[in-house]
Amino acid sequence: MPATDSLRLLHLNPIAMLPFECDYSCGAHPLVLKRLIETNDERTQTYGFDRFSERAREKIRTACGMPGADIFFLSGGTQTNATVIDGILKSYEGVVCAETGHINVHEAGAIEAEGHRVIALPAVNGKLEATSLDRFMTNFEQDENRDHVVQPGMVYITVPSELGTSYSAREVSDIYEVCRKYRLPLYVDGARLGYGLMADDCDFDLPWLARHCDVFYIGGTKVGALCGEAVVFTNMRSPRHFFTIVKRHGALMAKGRLIGVQFDALFTDNLYFSISRHAIAAARRLKNMLRERGFQFFIESATNQQFVVMKNPVMEKLARTVAFSRWEKYDETHTVCRFVTSWATTSDDLDALEAALSRLPAAR
Repeated sequence: MPATDSLRLLHLNPIAMLPFECDYSCGAHPLVLKRLIETNDERTQTYGFDRFSERAREKIRTACGMPGADIFFLSGGTQTNATVIDGILKSYEGVVCAETGHINVHEAGAIEAEGHRVIALPAVNGKLEATSLDRFMTNFEQDENRDHVVQPGMVYITVPSELGTSYSAREVSDIYEVCRKYRLPLYVDGARLGYGLMADDCDFDLPWLARHCDVFYIGGTKVGALCGEAVVFTNMRSPRHFFTIVKRHGALMAKGRLIGVQFDALFTDNLYFSISRHAIAAARRLKNMLRERGFQFFIESATNQQFVVMKNPVMEKLARTVAFSRWEKYDETHTVCRFVTSWATTSDDLDALEAALSRLPAAR
């Protein structure tokens, strides 16, 4: 069954489904929602020039250790990627990423629609490698016909990767060194940044990441907010007229305070990181119960996304009560399935999933 069919099934029978298909099926974290309600009747300026948004920017600057960072609040992840990439690139330039990168696979041609080619390089465990990037750029620079092709203008990575794997500090640092060697801005897609930073195998923190890229965004939609992402320009100033670029892309909210209030709440008392840590703890338990049932893991992940290989009949039986994603065909009789935890995953959810798994036939 295609993933779209599983989503239709979820919508037709939402009560029966245990929510492990994604990390944005719930509304907002209660403390975020509480702040939205508390501030609902206050009158503010529009388009992100309100006091809540400015307070959120200051808290994010502090969390990043970047007092001079330019910060913009945008409505959603795809719009953020399309806006940042289009804002940085010249008309004849493209963006380099891993072949598994979100902009190359799951964004419906949003980058190409702006006239920019996505230049996909081979991925290893879902990640772009510095050696691969350096080799590509060396070959490009030595190509006598390079002026006749799309020019590489920036590099894109996702933290964590689309397959839930973590970049090490060394891997990010090496990529950034190659980027500086060829004067390419490094952009980090942080849709699940909180879950990546709180993963057991992550060996860097937010301030370190801010120093080792030129622009990144902090995902709110998947990490406790109703909607919204925070774009942070660190080692480069934001493109000229970036506010106007955001609006042209339809990513500017008239009621900008809606996102500002949420990020103000998320970056108060380390809420963003504590709820991300909760999702990782839930993923750890999820991973253990899948392993105990004998499932083969498609890839090893320490983040909130877990990918396992399931026999198709087993998958179909589990899909009657559990919502998860059919990621890709593994072979004629098996499918790679993705299970995702979030800030909203409860112990009851995990107990119910464990009971559902116990009723399945043997995994192998």
